[in-house]
Amino acid sequence: MSDAILKHYQSQKHQFTDLFRLRMHRALSWCAKSGSVNDDDIRFITLWIAFNAAYAREAHLLTSSSERSEFRRFLQLICRLDRDQQVYNLVWDTYSGSIRVLLDNQYTFQPFWDHHNGLISQQAWEEDFKRAKDKVHRALSHKDTDTVLAVVFNRLYTLRNQIIHGGATHNSQVNRAQIKDACAILSSLLPLILQIMMDHHDQMEWGKPFYPVMN
Repeated sequence: MSDAILKHYQSQKHQFTDLFRLRMHRALSWCAKSGSVNDDDIRFITLWIAFNAAYAREAHLLTSSSERSEFRRFLQLICRLDRDQQVYNLVWDTYSGSIRVLLDNQYTFQPFWDHHNGLISQQAWEEDFKRAKDKVHRALSHKDTDTVLAVVFNRLYTLRNQIIHGGATHNSQVNRAQIKDACAILSSLLPLILQIMMDHHDQMEWGKPFYPVMN
């Protein structure tokens, strides 16, 4: 993570509310940790924790559906605040690499696993897979950044579930490609997301973080 965003936080944190400062402090601490580990699995986990620290609010229960809807709401908010389209430019620059590869990877697509668990047909997941990719292509052409990010983060969430719920072997060669792409995407996006949040800290209600500090 760039030192610039840490310096920005240090110079601006006196303006933040206690709750927003706590949210930033937690997210930045995990971002910094991700840059100090030489293990892609652990790096991905720390980056996801940083993302969670940035968006999660106390009012939302930690269920799969509510968590996905909450980070979709958060990404929409970030894109709305990003008036200079920095996120779109980053997504566009990254699309030819890590994002495109991640979206082409069936192993980060939850309906693929639903098919292999006997929940849906092969035709169903393949049609869903094509629709999701077409949706991203249309969204990119219309500069609909939050739709692109919603699809990308749904893939990242599937990967997160695989690791956190014990569905992957540590340092397995089976999922190296998606882990590396996920780390590349999150390590690029998170500092920019946190920067946008800090620049608009007083313009939005960011909510109360989970587990406030108890004295």
